[in-house]
Amino acid sequence: MQGKIVKQISNDYTVKSLDGLFVCKARGKFRNLGLSPKPGDEVIFDEDNKYILEILPRKNELYRPTLANIDILLIITSLKRPDFSSNLLDKFLVICEYNRIKPIIIFTKADLLSKDEMDEVKPIIDYYKQIGYEVYMNDDISSIKKIFYGKVCVFAGQSGAGKSTLLNRIDPDLNLKTGEISLALNRGKHTTRHTELIELYGGLVADTPGFSALDFTGMSKADIRDNFIEFNLYRDECQFRDCFHIHEKKCMVKEKVLDGTILKSRYDNYINFLK
Repeated sequence: MQGKIVKQISNDYTVKSLDGLFVCKARGKFRNLGLSPKPGDEVIFDEDNKYILEILPRKNELYRPTLANIDILLIITSLKRPDFSSNLLDKFLVICEYNRIKPIIIFTKADLLSKDEMDEVKPIIDYYKQIGYEVYMNDDISSIKKIFYGKVCVFAGQSGAGKSTLLNRIDPDLNLKTGEISLALNRGKHTTRHTELIELYGGLVADTPGFSALDFTGMSKADIRDNFIEFNLYRDECQFRDCFHIHEKKCMVKEKVLDGTILKSRYDNYINFLK
């Protein structure tokens, strides 16, 4: 029988099929092949003996969180407590682009900003919209609800950014556990202990643990470069076809950083990622 893994707790995988939910174990052969089933996987399973027999081909996968076949990643990005991190946001965006996952940015906690702080962050928010990303504020619940239909979506972001809180606002019946923010550490406590795909507004949504680390697994330096989407608008104008936009002369990307067309924090993060 075929189904989709919608929940994983330790070595127990909940598989949803037309006949209902089945809690299954993975066959030992997957360990020998270096494979692990993931939430989001389409699988063939033995409904009588409760074993996963085969993992069907994935269109994409993430390692942190451990998920497969994702359509949309909603990047929950705090503007304060914890403070806005362009570095983490840009990591998410590059990883999404590389894995062919549509990223949607949702900014939270704007209400905690002073007017001066909001004036400072607004051009940054506008820049992400300008280069083509879908951007919402977390109080635009009616628009956010329309994202899920027919999609497998992931809520991700730094711990304490408000992922579970936002999900509870979208559907109070979820009653997900939320944690208080540690002012001393400027981050939240991890409150999500497993990965589960929840049915929501015609789609499936994963509420994932907060990230303590994030890396570019499987990506080369060229992959990182090529997935800063606005850089690609100017690459053909660089002197060298394989320009990395660092030390090369006559680099149009660097010129666009200098004249303010490309956000300097994006370029600084790009250099940091290459290192």
